[in-house]
Order: sequence, then structure tokens, then C-alpha cells
Amino acid sequence: VQLQASGRGLVQAGGSLRLSCAASGGTFSSDAMGWFRQVPGKDREFVAAIKWNGGGATYADSVKGRLTISRDNAKNTVYLQMNSLKPDDTAVYYCARDRLHRRSVPSRQAAEYAYWGQGTLVTVSS
Repeated sequence: VQLQASGRGLVQAGGSLRLSCAASGGTFSSDAMGWFRQVPGKDREFVAAIKWNGGGATYADSVKGRLTISRDNAKNTVYLQMNSLKPDDTAVYYCARDRLHRRSVPSRQAAEYAYWGQGTLVTVSS
């Protein structure tokens, strides 16, 4: 199983960016997907997750209403649409794939994700 994230960039505060994460191997359509982020010196932080069938999206309070997770199972890809970006959103963003199939509620815990992308840097300038 491999995850390849793309969409890194530098944007001004208030701008938008879309991250993509393409999966290969395994059965993508059976697994919840999540996005996490990390800044130097801090723990990896949950951002958003989506159920295997595209439902049940859940978000961290800090991004709710601004970031949207979605997936296209036909393309084995999960997306993170980022709007109204703030400098505090600056981080390396990681996509991750659930360790269990068809989980009823996507997890917010990094330990529940078995596969991780390489990370993509998002920088938001003030």
C-alpha cells in the first residue's frame, strides 16, 4: 500500500489550496481515510477523516467550516479542499489510510491509521 500526496504550496491568508492523495495497493474503497498535520516540535494533529463510502466526514474544531475532505473511490484518491486559510494552518499535511476495513465511524486517532503518505508542506503567509 502506498499513498502519494500532492498539492503543496505557499498561499496568502484567506486563500485556498487543494491537497490530493492517491492510493495504490489494497482495497481503497473499503478503508476510511484521514488527513493529519504536524509542525516542528508538536505532535501530529488530526485534521479530517472520511468513511470508506464517502460519508461520515469528521473535522477538528479548528478547521470546521473551512476545510472539506472528500474522496473518489473510482480514482483511489482522497482530497482536502482548504479555504479561508490562516497562518496557523501552516504545517506538513499527511494523508493516512485506516488499518481496519469498513469502520463504521472514521477515527481521529493517528494510531488507527496503518499507512501514511510522505507529507506535503502547506505554508500560509500573513
